[in-house]
Amino acid sequence: MQTTEYPGLTATDAITAAESTTSASIANTTILRTVSRNGITAQYRKHIDSGIVDLLLVPEGSLAQVIRGDCAPEPLIQAKIIGDDYAGGYAQGRTMRNSPTTYAMRFQSQEETDTKLGETIVTTRFVDERGLEYTHNLTFGAHSHSVRIDTEVVNVSHAPFTFEMLSSFTLGSLSPFSEGIAENTLMVHRMRSTWSAEGRLDSRSVEDLQLEPDWQEHVANSLRFGCVGSFPVRGWVPFIAVEDRAHDITWAAATTHASSWQIEAYRKDNGLAISGGIADREFGHWTHTVQPGERFVAPSGVLTVVHGGVDEASQALAGHVRERLVLPASEQQQPGSDAGLPIIFNEFCSTWGLPTEQSVLAQVEQLKGHGVEYVVMDAGWFDNKPFSEGTRFGAWQVSKESFPHGIKYVVDAIHQAGMKAGVWFEFEVVGRQETECFNREEWLLKRDGIPITSDQRRFWDMRNAEVQAYLHERVIDFLRDNGFDYIKVDYNETLGIGCETPGKPESTLGDGLYDVIQASQAFFRQIRQELPNVVVEICSSGGHRLVQSFMEIGAMASFSDAHECDEIPLIAANMHRIIEPRQSQIWAVMRAELTEAQQRYRLASGFLGRLCLSGDMGLLSAEQWRTIDEALSLYGTASAVIDHGVSVFYGTPITSYRRPQGWQAIVRHGTDRASGQTLVVLHTFAGMNEDASIELPLAAPQDWNADDAASMMASHRSDGSIHMFARNGLEATVSDGILRISGLRNWDSAVIVCGTNAQ
Repeated sequence: MQTTEYPGLTATDAITAAESTTSASIANTTILRTVSRNGITAQYRKHIDSGIVDLLLVPEGSLAQVIRGDCAPEPLIQAKIIGDDYAGGYAQGRTMRNSPTTYAMRFQSQEETDTKLGETIVTTRFVDERGLEYTHNLTFGAHSHSVRIDTEVVNVSHAPFTFEMLSSFTLGSLSPFSEGIAENTLMVHRMRSTWSAEGRLDSRSVEDLQLEPDWQEHVANSLRFGCVGSFPVRGWVPFIAVEDRAHDITWAAATTHASSWQIEAYRKDNGLAISGGIADREFGHWTHTVQPGERFVAPSGVLTVVHGGVDEASQALAGHVRERLVLPASEQQQPGSDAGLPIIFNEFCSTWGLPTEQSVLAQVEQLKGHGVEYVVMDAGWFDNKPFSEGTRFGAWQVSKESFPHGIKYVVDAIHQAGMKAGVWFEFEVVGRQETECFNREEWLLKRDGIPITSDQRRFWDMRNAEVQAYLHERVIDFLRDNGFDYIKVDYNETLGIGCETPGKPESTLGDGLYDVIQASQAFFRQIRQELPNVVVEICSSGGHRLVQSFMEIGAMASFSDAHECDEIPLIAANMHRIIEPRQSQIWAVMRAELTEAQQRYRLASGFLGRLCLSGDMGLLSAEQWRTIDEALSLYGTASAVIDHGVSVFYGTPITSYRRPQGWQAIVRHGTDRASGQTLVVLHTFAGMNEDASIELPLAAPQDWNADDAASMMASHRSDGSIHMFARNGLEATVSDGILRISGLRNWDSAVIVCGTNAQ
């Protein structure tokens, strides 16, 4: 750890600012700027006594209803420098917020600019008299109902400063539409996540979370949560939402980086504050030294505020990815084109990690003429053992036993069949059976001077120029030379607390981890730059990397490793709160032994995102193929609303994912080029003994309200622009704005597409 070379700030140095914040009032502020765009109003207020600048984020048109002035203002940036005192109120070990470092920042200037990309950026600058300059950029995107916040610090002094906490975003005074403690008003929403059960919503009142102020407003109450390691969506999704139930308004925020992160809900007085960013020294073993002349930019945070609840707010955040998403040609839906979202076939659940020339060529013959566009060879093309047994990662040489004519021979066959070819990699790791790579210590990440070994894997140091050059040859050149159109990049182990940085013994493990993941993402971007038409799929033991920094790189991501589980539609529905459905690839594994209802259940799940077929395609009956073709045809019809829409959740409360009971329906209403179209995806589970009723909103397509819309819609039948995919015996009616589906049994499903865009 680097020794501090400047006099640290004491609590006394910041006490005037800290004390003056406890008696904040709206009347005691100067409005610096108010900006409204895309349904959001951002207002910056400078508090006269303390000089603190805070941010109000409210739905456009609601600023006049703001009344809170009885809490401390939340500074735009939270930071903690080693050598400065820690905050009081029993904060240590619980939070590093509100230290003297934060209160040493002095407002300098603010400006507003419009970019050529159609963005509006509000830049706020602060200085610390010791020689630090801070910049807080809030960016309104061209279209999305959200904002991005970027925080930067520059060291213009002659001494190094070591940060042990620096926020990506902060937001306080929640809720600004209430006064006092506003009991029984605020809900905190988070999302739990574990392998094959990703994205489960967790909603608690602030009272249940013990986020009420004490009688003396002395204790720094903080709910600090996050993830430590390189699986950023494990334990928790990097997301928080605060819902004001009294005013039907919800704020939501997400961190975007793919290494250790934290989010805090903090309350010491009447106002609730939220903040987040890199997991700090206490939580994630992170510090970072900014040398004289250097700068450090914290990873972006994304925020929104909406009229409505957590579902509306979370989807607004997920939609922000479109501001930076650049898709290859095959993934772009052109206006006026009949082409939908391409269907994927991935052979993993066919061979379980042992693809061969013979198996893939047979699958190509089976898939021809069925509307599948991508054929992906998954793990094992480099080995002659199943994926569960082999760990021959690192050399990435095609198995001559499995592919005697070479892999380009198979790629050419896929192309000749009119489809695009994909291949699996896990290029950030090396496997124990690839001994030359596994023992190449100068290229491997270390902790305590020892290569980090987790079961059968070690990790390349992606910061190493030789590693980058090696992977360029083994991955990028391989893709180009063999004519691949698609790469699935998996990542099946976490780095834990982090790694050392060669040549920088003072660097902490958390800082090393952050740098390594940044270097990994730079390699992903190099793939996109050199091979712009190659589709990149993000995978990490299924859904462990579903964060915006990766979703901006990949055209799509694996939603989960739940390959053939009853809970697939539950997890797939959860994804609507985390990533855009057009990027959420969902398994639909076909087996010869499936009943018609089981087959439809799996295919219907694919309508909640990107439909990915797998399984024993050569063993299916002609009737089973007719069911698949029926689904794929309707999927093309529904592609526009899957790509562009807003989802509403219906159904019964679900407790067990492994043994679910009740039912679930997602109703997705089209926006943009899908305006006027609605998609309904319904699944039943065990214990289903009633019809399902769904209230259709006023914004539903005209077809729902037609005079004859009360007529029955039977399976396999199309009524004008209403289409239904379901087993025989299910019926649906619409009357008085209610969709009723009857004849349901356990483990049933139904997909209904309605609207002017239906073909």
